[in-house]
Amino acid sequence: MVSQDFADRPIKKLLLFDVDETLTLARQKVSAEMAALLKELRKKVAIGFVGGSDFVKISEQLSVSGNSVVEDYDFAFAENGLTAYRLGKPLESQSFIKFVGEERYKKLVNFILHYLADIEIPIKRGTFVEFRNGMINVSPIGRNATIQERYDFLAYDKIHGVRAAFVKVLQDKFADYGLTFSIGGQISFDIFPNGWDKTYALRHVENEGFEEIHFFGDKTFKGGNDYEIFADPRTVGHSVEGPADTARVLRELFF
Repeated sequence: MVSQDFADRPIKKLLLFDVDETLTLARQKVSAEMAALLKELRKKVAIGFVGGSDFVKISEQLSVSGNSVVEDYDFAFAENGLTAYRLGKPLESQSFIKFVGEERYKKLVNFILHYLADIEIPIKRGTFVEFRNGMINVSPIGRNATIQERYDFLAYDKIHGVRAAFVKVLQDKFADYGLTFSIGGQISFDIFPNGWDKTYALRHVENEGFEEIHFFGDKTFKGGNDYEIFADPRTVGHSVEGPADTARVLRELFF
């Protein structure tokens, strides 16, 4: 039986969403149309997001009309659920640095920075390694790239496999670290302890008693950062190709 907190929802299901290219265009704000659709959807089912970015970045994208993002979603999971909220209240968080240890972390980052210095791509910008609470994010072009530069890099990466090659080198070099290397978004990949992918968020919801947990994401291919939760037997996975496609599927299934 579903938790009493969600007993008023006519459909006893939970819908979890990736953020970039699922609820929003990459690194852009949620549209008014999507926000309105989610507001109506929440009257029927419980909803939540599961993003790889930190809570501040996701809040910038998903907050509407000055509301805190935790007010508009029943579950809010940043950094794959390592930073988590349930009905506006924070849940227990985890730390990447505590897991890895300072000395091993420095060895990893030093290697990454040397590799980035030697990599040949059309342009480089800034913020190549971003330390987050539960992971590190690595971007060959740099997270300061403009939106157009991000699209250009994505097209280049599809041909040359820059991120895939980088990940393969790290997997071989740091095989004993117990880490997952997951390509996500347009310009970067995440590094986090094994099991700290987006399925981590499920431990916060699997005992809520929902009849089904649905997940919507765009990087659902093997190696993509939505793959593990998409393929997990605890979820019903939906692969989408952008916010418009997400809206289409939601209307077909729940309206």
